[in-house]
Amino acid sequence: MNKMKQQIAMVDLAGEYREIKDEIDEAVHRVLESGHFIVGEEVDAFEHEIASYLGVRHSIGVASGSDALLLALMALDIGPGDKVITTPFSFFATASAAVRLGATPVFCDIDPRTFDLDPGSVRRYLEASYTPAVKAIIPVHLYGQCCDMDPLLELARKYSLKVVEDCAQSFGSTYKGHQSGGIGDIGCFSFFPTKNLGAYGDGGMVTTNDDELAEHVRMLRVHGARHKYHHEELGINSRLDAMQAAILRVKLKHVDEWTERKRALAAAYNKELSAIDWLQAPYVMPECRHTYHQYTIKVPPEWRAVIQETLAQAGIQTQVYYPEPLHRQPCFVGKQELPEELLNADAVVRSVLSLPMSPGLNDSDRRTVVLAVEESGNEAVR
Repeated sequence: MNKMKQQIAMVDLAGEYREIKDEIDEAVHRVLESGHFIVGEEVDAFEHEIASYLGVRHSIGVASGSDALLLALMALDIGPGDKVITTPFSFFATASAAVRLGATPVFCDIDPRTFDLDPGSVRRYLEASYTPAVKAIIPVHLYGQCCDMDPLLELARKYSLKVVEDCAQSFGSTYKGHQSGGIGDIGCFSFFPTKNLGAYGDGGMVTTNDDELAEHVRMLRVHGARHKYHHEELGINSRLDAMQAAILRVKLKHVDEWTERKRALAAAYNKELSAIDWLQAPYVMPECRHTYHQYTIKVPPEWRAVIQETLAQAGIQTQVYYPEPLHRQPCFVGKQELPEELLNADAVVRSVLSLPMSPGLNDSDRRTVVLAVEESGNEAVR
């Protein structure tokens, strides 16, 4: 296959900017002319707009998605000796937030269809090993699809656990009509540039319907101070800046349209890739709105490197999210609990592959991707 002159990127951020350039430029100039760059009116307005969009009482802007997770656990008083149940198949920040506070991540297995935390694995752990040290569950809404939350919420009620939603990849995703970030006790969003709603730098958000939790997070994000120079707790410096808030306010107006474009792209991918019997297209749970932060297929593990190389030769970017599960990361050795063998997580990391998924991906480029995937199978069996 001849190498293409133009690369098909995973996400076309430059194209997205060109689509809304005038609105973005006006927002940036507005902030520059105001002279106010940290929190302030832009952040206040964005927090209210996000709360309205998600249907929650409180949205608190912070510096990153990683900080959102850390602040959420701090606000819940998670610390040394505590245990937090979560998934081994996620970005590093999910578990690192617990370890940074001295808590132990308990890695339960994942559902092999959705790749999200398996409620059955969580139930087995709690039934066999629950102690009062277990304080919270962190489900990750991976790739833009919500976890199966009802059984997790039921377990949380039964064992008096807090539920912290990792919504870094699921802005706009819904579970049985409920927006991610408003289902558990507290939600944590990332506005990293490639996310469904992405800034032009780092940014994050904590969401909750609990007034006390919201107030606690607000204090913790400014060094534990409600009033300047009076520090009640050891907080951190994690404030969303006005420039990113202004940019995100513009993009929030377009996010639903962009999401529907991605959902249409995913439907077309599904239809065309269904003829390829050696791959598995994304599974979508009933009554869920999948926002396709990533379009991730499963391929034969022994073929994946060849498939990636064939697509790369065609000018098509691919990514593996994630090549190594968290329970096998060196930094967590001796700091984690593994209640059972994580067979699904260990298998999935060898077979997942994400294809280009961007609102601006046109039909021609999509067809090029599909044809290259077909050809990669032929290359793999040679």
